[in-house]
Amino acid sequence: MKSNTSTLIIRSKAISLLSAAIMAISACGSSTNSTNSSDSVSTDTATAQSVVKPSGPKPDWAPGIKPEMQAVIEKLASFNDKPIPELSPAEARKNHTPTDAVMALIEENNITIPPPMVDTSGQKIPVSGGNIHARIYTPKGEGPFPVIVYYHGGGFVIADLDVYDASASAIAEQANAVVVSVAYRMGPEHKFPTAHMDSFAAYEWVTKNAASIKGDPEKIAVAGESAGGNLAVNMAIMARDKSIKMPLHILAVYPIAQSDMNTASYKKYATAKPLDKPMMEWFTKHYLNNISEAKDPKISLVNAKLDNLPPVTIITAEIDPLQSDGMMLADKLKAAGVTVNTKNYDGVTHEFFGMAAIVPEAKDAQRYAVEQLKKALQ
Repeated sequence: MKSNTSTLIIRSKAISLLSAAIMAISACGSSTNSTNSSDSVSTDTATAQSVVKPSGPKPDWAPGIKPEMQAVIEKLASFNDKPIPELSPAEARKNHTPTDAVMALIEENNITIPPPMVDTSGQKIPVSGGNIHARIYTPKGEGPFPVIVYYHGGGFVIADLDVYDASASAIAEQANAVVVSVAYRMGPEHKFPTAHMDSFAAYEWVTKNAASIKGDPEKIAVAGESAGGNLAVNMAIMARDKSIKMPLHILAVYPIAQSDMNTASYKKYATAKPLDKPMMEWFTKHYLNNISEAKDPKISLVNAKLDNLPPVTIITAEIDPLQSDGMMLADKLKAAGVTVNTKNYDGVTHEFFGMAAIVPEAKDAQRYAVEQLKKALQ
């Protein structure tokens, strides 16, 4: 585990370096085909020439891991941080992140970093009991642009806007949209349902203030990864139930969608990295007030009322305890009459989506996600 000061230094570098690298790489063509039809499922099995190579054998828990993905996991392990389940939340937030590993590989492999193509600014958003912060990514030009409200991952307990900066900035660049990345409050300092309520306050703020941030109030979508994928789906449900403007699309990347930790993917990838089953149990303990809340429809989306929602894109990773969550949610949405597109990426792990600077599958996943968003927001 590293010191708080070094954490801040590394993550500050990651914002400028990783985001810029992804901007350049995402502009390149992709060798992977995607499926764009409604209510469709596709699986990515394409391979790309390795640029960053691992140094050791493939881990026992991932015999099919892609080489670039393995290199990221190796670099993350090289920091020798204590496992998150052995730490307090305050300590866990000081651990290195997959973003730190990607940034280190960028530097070690002399990957060229072009200047960023979006502007960033901060915004305070009022919530119950105070204010939260949002980072706004704005394309060059006058606008108005579509708006995508983005929610980061971290199990409702760890991570922040910096850790997920690469995803938010890449979506803004590729979709030519304003992205509002929301720093919702997290557990255990702020227990369930605080993250969900903060996230909705931010969504509602965007619906009322889009024009002030060069956004088009008629073209709003929601997106998120992991815990943030859960939040993105919840935003549409809450907007429907509260009769306010609905998002036009939901992007949920490996979302938390149910509470059973004995699904096929939880069993197969119980010891995967960077997310494993003990970490999910740790997140649950620190965000929820009690274990019974795990069945709440806001956490277990498969138990929620899912009809009359906008089209949903769900992206999953093969080597991920949450892979089954995404597939189960897709099935429940389809059963409720919602248009769903899903795509699974073989050989990659949880958190791969923001790694386009290193992992080819991430580049394709971002392209696929943006295709779906642009189609809805055109």
